[in-house]
Amino acid sequence: MPRILDVGCGQQKYPGAIGIDMNPDTAADVLCHLDEGSLPFRDNAFDEVHATHLIEHVDNIIRTVEEFHRVTRAGGIIVLITPHYTDFSSFCDPTHKWHLNSFSFRYFYPEGIHGHDHWYSRVRLRQRRLRVRLLQLWRYLGFEFLVNHSVRFRRFWEFYLCYVIRGKVMEFELEVIK
Repeated sequence: MPRILDVGCGQQKYPGAIGIDMNPDTAADVLCHLDEGSLPFRDNAFDEVHATHLIEHVDNIIRTVEEFHRVTRAGGIIVLITPHYTDFSSFCDPTHKWHLNSFSFRYFYPEGIHGHDHWYSRVRLRQRRLRVRLLQLWRYLGFEFLVNHSVRFRRFWEFYLCYVIRGKVMEFELEVIK
């Protein structure tokens, strides 16, 4: 059975996972404030790390992803679910510190952002899957399919169309490279 860590589990902890949260009124197995230190687990302790609607709340995304990378074994999976920055929910929650798009985690990919290595973090991740959800109307008209099945169309959508055909939620599945 895979060892799964659910970071910011809230009341609905991922089934079979060890849940951590900073709020004692949650389903957390371990209380921990991610922005105030390291995760209380050894290196390579988990096969999967799940963070649902958490990454947009942290003080430092790079440091947080580095911690997720540290506790996940090589070849393990980090699952991040977060609102697209054009979704209403991205800006209506005053606790959101970051507003992200479908290319925001490309920073950690081996080829970096502009086709060359980056220098602020040694963490490397490979995108295994990305699913962008759009509002129901756009889904019915086929835009969600195009955004999810063509990187070229997704780039065009992010640059020119996303303010009209707004994104809703993004689900990243990232493989840990060590």
